[in-house]
Amino acid sequence: MTYRSKVATVFLLGFFLDLINMFIASVAFPAMSQALHASVGELAWVSNGYIAGLTLVLPFSAWLSQRFGARRIFLLSLGLFSVGALASGLADSLTSLILWRALQGMGGGLLIPIGQALTWQQFKPHERAKLSAAVMMVGLLAPACSPALGGVLVQSLSWRWVFFVSLPLAFITLGLAALWLKDENNTPRTRRFLHLSLLRDPLLRFSMLVYLCVPGTFIGINVVGMFYLQNVTGLSPSAIGSLMLPWSLASFAAISITGRYFNRLGPSPLIATGCLLQAAGIFILVGVDPHTAGSTLILAFTLMGAGGSLCSSSAQSSAFLNVANPDMPDASALWNINRQLSFLIGSAVLAALLSALLRYYPTALAWRGVFISAAMVTLVPLLSCLRFNNRAIVMHLQSKMENQ
Repeated sequence: MTYRSKVATVFLLGFFLDLINMFIASVAFPAMSQALHASVGELAWVSNGYIAGLTLVLPFSAWLSQRFGARRIFLLSLGLFSVGALASGLADSLTSLILWRALQGMGGGLLIPIGQALTWQQFKPHERAKLSAAVMMVGLLAPACSPALGGVLVQSLSWRWVFFVSLPLAFITLGLAALWLKDENNTPRTRRFLHLSLLRDPLLRFSMLVYLCVPGTFIGINVVGMFYLQNVTGLSPSAIGSLMLPWSLASFAAISITGRYFNRLGPSPLIATGCLLQAAGIFILVGVDPHTAGSTLILAFTLMGAGGSLCSSSAQSSAFLNVANPDMPDASALWNINRQLSFLIGSAVLAALLSALLRYYPTALAWRGVFISAAMVTLVPLLSCLRFNNRAIVMHLQSKMENQ
């Protein structure tokens, strides 16, 4: 195995660990509620504490990796993550559980940007589309398997095992990172805390905008839309959950297409197509009512899965095309801060919009306003697609391939 494959493997394992811990705890909330005598609102902080810890350390990742070395910080973050997972499983109160989850999130928050920077530095720009596809596949797999795995563990063992289950893979990743990752010989530069001037790169800014408007909007739809489908249209929770299957299959196909055709087509046509597909899927929700056929909902989620993943995988492939290797830690930190903010903003804005509309309009009209607004936001990146010289990007990628 080549060195860059080893680095990529360590990063993907860390990425999987991070993502699975964002989603696996929620399935154990009923059991935690009984054991810790906590309400659903209080238990939400078990997940929010992890995300808060993760978000808190993201801005520090580039500075820490350059100050102390990426390998050392990556190993330390895995250690923090493991300690947090073990302590969370042993927690005897809600307060201690939330605190340990925050510590676990702080460890996990450094894994993604530092691992991503190390990995992207090993691959040339024209090779990163397939790498991005692998990352997106892991990003698709973790949320898909987390609820099922968590449910089995809670039913067979106890709620504590949703935290303990991460430890074997964390220890394996820690061992592989210690064996495979090399110490950097670069002298740390005198530098600012976070290299914000990288945002002058229009391609990085555009990719961030895409993530904010498309995946961010879908997260918001996924939150408020689930309430709509259950409370307004009368769908059961299991029926709503099953809609994620066509979404996942369409996402898988879209990610594969991006990995295969990004270097040939460039970002603009893929992102434009993705925006249109997701917007079409959201527009379908405008007409959904208790009498809507299941096939219509399947079509809506299929379109959202295909469109959203075309955009997110293409945006990730585009984001670092103009970023020099020494600037990758900063660029990765900025990218991951934007990713987290996109998810938070998407949910918060659509929820706030729904609350505002419900004050002045009938329920059905308010929901339609939310879905129409979300679809329009999804289309915002189309305007930026027209500004880019996509042909120049494709020619640059092709020349890199020919000179390899």
